[in-house]
Amino acid sequence: MLNEFINSFKSIILASIDENDFPFNSYAPFIKYNNRYYVYLSDMAKHARNLKSNPKVSIFFIEDENNCENIFARKRVIFQANSTIIKRDSDKFESILDKFENLDKKTVKMTRKMSDFNLFELEVNYGEAVFGFGRAYNIGGKNFDELIQRENQKAHTSK
Repeated sequence: MLNEFINSFKSIILASIDENDFPFNSYAPFIKYNNRYYVYLSDMAKHARNLKSNPKVSIFFIEDENNCENIFARKRVIFQANSTIIKRDSDKFESILDKFENLDKKTVKMTRKMSDFNLFELEVNYGEAVFGFGRAYNIGGKNFDELIQRENQKAHTSK
């Protein structure tokens, strides 16, 4: 269920910390490879500048509200991660950019030559998922791909 949900996305919502220590939300196309998430961002984008000054980032996947069963219980996955920049001209940089070409070959070929674009690797530290009312989980496992039932939490109650 978790991997199928994540694999249905081509972009992620990123929450980075801005220069005033406030969260800043944006989005970016992503690639998942070897249990890491990668985004390719221009320095002109505020979230790229934010990640360069503070590597902490939240990654957010959320079900499209037009397709959800209940607007109050949209399926969602949130990961907390740290980011690092992959050095240009490294084998890893070239390999991951090749994978980005599967999303949009023309754009990636054009931006690949632009030195203000950086490839960020996002390494997950922990996460949680919600797949409906009463279906909230922690995410664990070696590859952060296992749903773990939450313990010691009371389910929704009514008066």
